This record gives sequence, C-alpha cells and structure tokens, in this order.
Amino acid sequence: MENNNNNLALKLFEGKQIRVVWDEEKEKYFFSVVDIIQVLTDSPRPRKYWSALKTKLKDEGDELSQKLGQLKLLSSDGKKYLTDVADLEEVLRIIQSVPSQKAEPLKRWLADVGAQRIDQMIDPEQTFQMAVEDYRRQGYSDKWIENRLKSIRTRKELTDEWERSGVKEQRDFAILTDILTKAWSGMTTGEYK
Repeated sequence: MENNNNNLALKLFEGKQIRVVWDEEKEKYFFSVVDIIQVLTDSPRPRKYWSALKTKLKDEGDELSQKLGQLKLLSSDGKKYLTDVADLEEVLRIIQSVPSQKAEPLKRWLADVGAQRIDQMIDPEQTFQMAVEDYRRQGYSDKWIENRLKSIRTRKELTDEWERSGVKEQRDFAILTDILTKAWSGMTTGEYK
C-alpha cells in the first residue's frame, strides 16, 4: 500500500479528526481505524480499545484483521507511526462491531441500505429508479441524468463486447478503459478521477 504524503487528508467528524489517505494504485481511500474508534467511543485510550476489539473479532472468526493495512500516519506529536487503516467497506464493518450509541445511527443507515440493496436484487428496475433519485438529490438535471444512464448502458454494452472477444481479467478491462479515457480526455482513468 503506497502512502503518498500529498494524499493525506484530515476529515472532521463531530469536531474530531480522522486521518484519511488516498491510495492512487488501489484508487480508494484508507481511514485511520484508531481515529474512527475515538470518534465512535470517546475512549481515552482508543488504541487499547481497538486492540481489544480486534482480538475479540478474531476470536469470533472474523477475518477483518487480515483485510487491514498499516501506513505511517502523522501523529499529534509530529512523528509518523504505523497505524491500522481500512478501506470504506472495512470501516463499515468496524462500525457494526462497536457497541456505542454514536454508532447506532450509522448501523441503522447500514441496515436500511442493506434492505434497499436486497430489494434491488429482487427487482432490478429499482436500481435505476434509485439512481435517478440519487442524481436528482445531488442536483443534476433530468437531461444530465438521461445522458448518464445512456452512458452507463453504452459502457455495459462495450464491456460485454470485450468479454465476448476474450477479455476476462479485471486488469485487462482497466487497461482498455484507460486507453479510451486517455483518447477522449488526455488523461488516464486514475488521473481523470
């Protein structure tokens, strides 16, 4: 996991800092687990709390600890220390494991999103309806939404054609996508994001 100092950000949640690192290679954010534990528990010793929770999860057979990484993050004393970090999926899993009143609204939201996703699997048309509603909430016009849904459909047709032509590996899809993105924007997909 690459740690580029230029990609370190501090996010504030309820007035507390959460250290966040963007990993360009994996194209995702990684969050300091200790900072999240601090926000959710108000523990005076969040590292110790996290250590105990990690042990408990491991004893229960959870594979979370195998999915975590470590990066050197800047500490309050101005030095960098190896710190457990997790991507968004694992952060949500950690939140589910923390017995805290502060975590309850997030747990309720996760349950609602999970129920919606199951409903969408039963009736796939709901996925499109939800996408339209989400884009409207973000302030996009109906014309923009229509064009976006068309581009998604076109992208799906293109990847289906690549698959029929023998492309199977995710890495190969990424390479082809980079070539197309570079052709129309002058940037790779990662640079464009």
